[in-house]
Amino acid sequence: MELNPYLSFDGKCEAAFKFYERCLGGKIVAIMTYGGSPMEEQTSSEWRNKIMHARLMVGDKMLMGSDAPPDRYEPMKGFSRCRSASATPKMPNGSFMRCQNMGRCRCRSRKPFGPPGLACSSINSGLRG
Repeated sequence: MELNPYLSFDGKCEAAFKFYERCLGGKIVAIMTYGGSPMEEQTSSEWRNKIMHARLMVGDKMLMGSDAPPDRYEPMKGFSRCRSASATPKMPNGSFMRCQNMGRCRCRSRKPFGPPGLACSSINSGLRG
């Protein structure tokens, strides 16, 4: 079984996914607005440019998200990212440092206690909902 995180935003999904694309070295492979969906007519004009669904691929891992309508949005209490990967062209070690620069480092694996490349950080980019 594989779990794919789905993040909800209060109107900042597109900016957040562009940040994650740069930070994690991934690729946004799908992005759909409410205005370009079958729900366009039921969506207020000021919300039509917001994201109904976005998908980011980082290697073979997927991150999804959307802008929740204002009457359905619930703020996140926090966000932490744990990464366990060695440096590869698809997941450079610099991805942790780029994200860490926008938040704070919570833990970093050191020999002999954890696998190389394990690191956790909280992202405080101002983009989370």
